[in-house]
Amino acid sequence: MVRLLSVLLVIPLLASCTTIVEGTSKPGVTFEKPGPAGAVPAGLEEFYGQKLGWENCEPYATTGSSRDAYGKKRDVECTRLRVPLDYSKPTGDTITIGVLRYKATGQKIGSLLTNPGGPGASGMASAAGMVSAYRKTDLAARFDLVGFDPRGVGASEPAVRCLTGPERDAERLDLDIDTSPAGLAQTEQENRAYAEKCAAGTKFGAAMLANLGTRDVVKDMDVLRSALGDAKLSYVGYSYGTRIGTEYAETFPRNVRALILDGAVDPTQDQLASLVAQAAGFQKAFDEFVKWCRQKGECPLGDDANASFRQLTTPLIQKPVDVGSRKLSYNDAITAAIQAMYSEQLWPLLVNGLNELKNGKGTTLLRLADAYYDRDEQGEYSTITDAFNAVHCVDDLRLTDKNALLETQKQYKAAAPFLDDGNPPGAALDACAFWPAPVSATPAPPKADGIPPLLVISTTGDPATPYEAGVNLAKALNSRLLTFEGVQHTVFLQGDPCVDAAGVKYLIDQTLPADGTRCA
Repeated sequence: MVRLLSVLLVIPLLASCTTIVEGTSKPGVTFEKPGPAGAVPAGLEEFYGQKLGWENCEPYATTGSSRDAYGKKRDVECTRLRVPLDYSKPTGDTITIGVLRYKATGQKIGSLLTNPGGPGASGMASAAGMVSAYRKTDLAARFDLVGFDPRGVGASEPAVRCLTGPERDAERLDLDIDTSPAGLAQTEQENRAYAEKCAAGTKFGAAMLANLGTRDVVKDMDVLRSALGDAKLSYVGYSYGTRIGTEYAETFPRNVRALILDGAVDPTQDQLASLVAQAAGFQKAFDEFVKWCRQKGECPLGDDANASFRQLTTPLIQKPVDVGSRKLSYNDAITAAIQAMYSEQLWPLLVNGLNELKNGKGTTLLRLADAYYDRDEQGEYSTITDAFNAVHCVDDLRLTDKNALLETQKQYKAAAPFLDDGNPPGAALDACAFWPAPVSATPAPPKADGIPPLLVISTTGDPATPYEAGVNLAKALNSRLLTFEGVQHTVFLQGDPCVDAAGVKYLIDQTLPADGTRCA
């Protein structure tokens, strides 16, 4: 099920030539200055035309997971892009954006930027992880694959830091499910303290937190486009990365060449409606998991799978399970299940984990929860959780209506009964209510006049960004919708031949799949 405009055959726009900068040397670093290219906003010329020094990526690894992703790879290279902290003050403080590149092997069209979502996930690590699949496609000859860590994330400096590793471990054991007045007050005090720690633990403090939103990320992405030598942007955004792509198209419509938006954030829903829709999406995925689990045998869930799951997990509220020197909390068990709903490939791990839990063990479930939080075996966490909260707090309106919060909790529990902890709904204000920086976004339906046709990909059983979100985004942007029938979160370049062929063709020659195309 796909929609948009007629198919056009377009001659690819070739990137500008790269200049190796003479007279500039540093051991192990290759300096290039292919920009500026395309439109350059007044006052930002030095950023749009900056030279980039490419080097081995090992110094850019910040945690065990990023070291595993690209620390030892020799077929990728990394650099730092300098951008203003505050674009309204381009001569003021500057920050850097970490960038990773896998170079094209043939006649290059340009760079293909990508972001994995989150917000807060590392685009560098994601791009490095994509290389093996990427090089099997025709994209590898035509585009440099470029992943970047958005401002405040991963290798970008400064990174948002709110909690230390031990503090994050402790936070995961703190359930915050007491919905009595005293319990809600305690939770709100903890959330206030968290916001204060984010300002104290991040360089530039509140000024950095005020300039972390999608509004600023897309400006960084436009600087990167030009510094890489591309007059127009080619981009693949997953999940929250679709919000980045949408906002880029709104902000820089004349700088767009081709955008794939996979796993869309719904532009028509407010935050509370989106939470309920996501709960329904995870319940739908859980129901599919249960069917699969029963077919495979040794399924730990009985006839009423929701009740069985709750019976296994809710005892953890009172008594977490020891896992070596750590403990598996109720929150971690729920997080493990949510993590497994993102991909059918994780379903066997969830079955193993639930069977272990029946026997008083929590190793596999804790490992799944660690993957969600990006915690390595040494106890180091990436910036993903802190950055997620920081971006959310400046991107979205503050939720301070406690009656609305209470009603949403009721709807959430009804939409996803397998996640119901059995406690009464509560309405504690989250950290964003105490955030030391203002909201920088203005909610409005997306409008990007003058952009070329875009490709939106939506998966029928996507738990995190439900299918209708993609339908709505495609309509809002007058773009073509490609439907994938499956149960997972995002799909492009993940092994489905139908989706990959359509996406590759679109990116190379800007030919869209036929209206109504479905892949399964």
